[in-house]
Amino acid sequence: MNENFQKIAISSRIRLARNFSGFNFFTKLRRETDAVFILNTVSNVLEKFGDFDISRLKNLSLNECNALLERHIISKELIENKDISAFALSGDEHLIVMVNEEDHIREQCIMNGFNLYRPFREIKKLDDFLLREIDVAYSEDYGFLTASPANLGTGMRASVMLFLPALERNNDINLIINEARAQGFTLRGIYGEGTENIGSLYQISNQNSLGLTEEEIVDGVSDYVYNICEMELSAREDILASNHDQLIDEVYRAYAVLKEGYLLNEKEMVELLSLVKFGDALGFLKILDMKKFDKLSIEGASANLRELNENFSNKIKENVLRSEYINKKISELVAK
Repeated sequence: MNENFQKIAISSRIRLARNFSGFNFFTKLRRETDAVFILNTVSNVLEKFGDFDISRLKNLSLNECNALLERHIISKELIENKDISAFALSGDEHLIVMVNEEDHIREQCIMNGFNLYRPFREIKKLDDFLLREIDVAYSEDYGFLTASPANLGTGMRASVMLFLPALERNNDINLIINEARAQGFTLRGIYGEGTENIGSLYQISNQNSLGLTEEEIVDGVSDYVYNICEMELSAREDILASNHDQLIDEVYRAYAVLKEGYLLNEKEMVELLSLVKFGDALGFLKILDMKKFDKLSIEGASANLRELNENFSNKIKENVLRSEYINKKISELVAK
């Protein structure tokens, strides 16, 4: 695999949807006691499986929940069900299980880089254990039964987070979205369905899972992501050849604001970090630790920033603190 793909494909994720047999889907549960039974049962099974930290959202503040959302650990749907939902997080934070989200159980495994088979192998171990311990809703005709018809079959969603600044600048994203849909894939924003993209980040995933094996889904998404990475690399070469001076000016200006600016709102921070990351890909700057750099947009997001600085009371103060934090980190992580 082209090593440059690892600068385009940020992370790979496998998600599995499962539901208890004999219970309505979460949105149609008749009694709160049913939701509590599901939560307690899954918690007990996970404790037997391995090293999981299990948290009930009702015991967390709303800001703590939003900080977890910014880190892609939980979903907005889980927060909406805060009173009777929970999540379990493995020690290395690769494995995540959400309970009482859209489905009774949402298992997911996220790993850095472009290799869907690594998280697939990890999550299968967990899923096999859960299926031995829990009687899940399954049909011989339709496979695993899920709240959304799009997840019928394997219940699997395989996705890769992509950094596509060149295709975005070339106005090719809408074309890719339409082509992806025609081939059974979907391109979404950074937080999934119904969210906008920020920082040139997009999720590509399978649209449906009915009639496909798990391996076919993983192979199909991998092949399509490979094609998009090739397109992004080609677009980068075209842009570099035609707009070199303008690009290097944009990158250096972004670097200067991140390093020396006084006020920095969240959206501007993400856009400027994206430009610096693009500058590294084009050879204008050098990011010394990409993993730490990629975390900056999360660490500087509102809820996570508030977890570090509980006392800011308005947007101006928040923007000052964000700028101070990013100023320091950029000096440590980026070389001009």
